[in-house]
Amino acid sequence: MIIANHLAQFTDLEEIWMVLSPQNPLKHKASLANNNDRYHLLQLAIGSNPLIKASNIEFKLPVPSFTVDTLAYLKEKFPIHTFSLIMGEDNLETIEKWKNYEFLLANYTIYLYPRPGYQAAHKYLDLPTIIKVDAPKLEISATSIRSMIKEDKSVQYLVPDDVYIYLKQSPMYR
Repeated sequence: MIIANHLAQFTDLEEIWMVLSPQNPLKHKASLANNNDRYHLLQLAIGSNPLIKASNIEFKLPVPSFTVDTLAYLKEKFPIHTFSLIMGEDNLETIEKWKNYEFLLANYTIYLYPRPGYQAAHKYLDLPTIIKVDAPKLEISATSIRSMIKEDKSVQYLVPDDVYIYLKQSPMYR
């Protein structure tokens, strides 16, 4: 949420649509909660921020979710909007594993934010579609937060207050 808010404030993006994916083809689903619970958490995390929207549009698409297919669907459903991608620079290192990655690199602006421990010397950085943003470098990951919850450690201050309260009262990720 820190990065999304930063990009909404300091780039030319009008809104940030956070698309919740039921199944990333490059990740294992075993550690995830059910889709509706995750969508609820996303809505809680966003709160009343008018620049960030939660989207469950991929719930209507075939699983696993491929970014290129989601973007095609969004373009079809919302033809007046121009869509871009936001990704951490660690994702740029594995983009060649993505479905139709060449099409994505050629046709979509990609806002790239820094990740601790990753070098920005990637062969795609010189593409005109890649915009490297000066965003806060955060060592927080969803995986580490889920692990902390499972170990009964507090995630207060690592997640928005409403998310913390909800997770504290829920068996999710335990």
